[in-house]
Amino acid sequence: MEYTKLGRTGLEVSRICLGCMSYGTPGQGNHAWSLGEDDSRPFIRRALEAGINFFDTANRYSLGTSEEILGRALKDFARRDDVVIATKVYGRMRSGPNGAGLSRKAIMSELDASLRRLGTDYVDLYQIHRWDYETPIEETLEALHDVVKAGKVRYIGASSMHAWQFARALAVAERHGWTRFVSMQDLVNLLYREEEREMLPLCAAEGIGVIPWSPQARGRLTRDWSITSIRSETDESVSRLFAKTAEADKKVADRVAVVAADRGVSRAQVALAWLLSKSVITAPIVGATKLQHLEDAIAAVTVKLSGDEIASLEEPYVPHAVVGFV
Repeated sequence: MEYTKLGRTGLEVSRICLGCMSYGTPGQGNHAWSLGEDDSRPFIRRALEAGINFFDTANRYSLGTSEEILGRALKDFARRDDVVIATKVYGRMRSGPNGAGLSRKAIMSELDASLRRLGTDYVDLYQIHRWDYETPIEETLEALHDVVKAGKVRYIGASSMHAWQFARALAVAERHGWTRFVSMQDLVNLLYREEEREMLPLCAAEGIGVIPWSPQARGRLTRDWSITSIRSETDESVSRLFAKTAEADKKVADRVAVVAADRGVSRAQVALAWLLSKSVITAPIVGATKLQHLEDAIAAVTVKLSGDEIASLEEPYVPHAVVGFV
């Protein structure tokens, strides 16, 4: 495994982050493909064996049970100081007022709940899952600054939003002397490259680590176009993100297949290797529900694409509607 700094921080993370959205109690939340605890633990153990030290989850994933499963597994398989735990806040966790969002009240209560579920007294990277249009960004940033100073959080990060919103948040934090975001978790893959217009250049200029979600486009880059899965048939985000561009996207997926065949590696490795070739990318967040998915991600770190291969993969792309922040 290779390691790198997260943005301009001194924090070292593996080039692959294990995403834990797929691990949670079945029936909790809206993920029909979630694996229960017994089925999830081998993935976390194997990730650790391979040198992955970076794990991403969220309070919203399976209504907290993803955090519980991850916390118990890491306690059994690793030393706390050897791993980097990232979780997120924003999504609705209960009905009624203050059950979601990024108000000071929500952040304080949801962080404490996440810490209890994870079985730890601090989170390495605490991320806002989306932009909260109903809460002033000043309130959110001051609350995040306070939980850092309280020792409950080491670093703070953000997830999908407009580049102007992220730039504003960075400026507000600087103006007030508050803790600054160090990472951006956004949608970047060979089928969706709209972040290359503004967000990725902003992150490069500001020294922000980029940890893309859905780096393999919900699996569409990893298999023949006609093959489906439980997730592709039940995950509403698949149709929201990719349905309108299927004809163009298939051409990109076909290029991935060609490069993979020429290389003698899997398509998943090529898709991830493309991301890892970009200097602004810190660590793709890889979800795995089959151990081979995880093995492909681990192997992708050693796949170094040539300039010609990268150009071939990128050439068929056509502009997409901006949807990653929704």
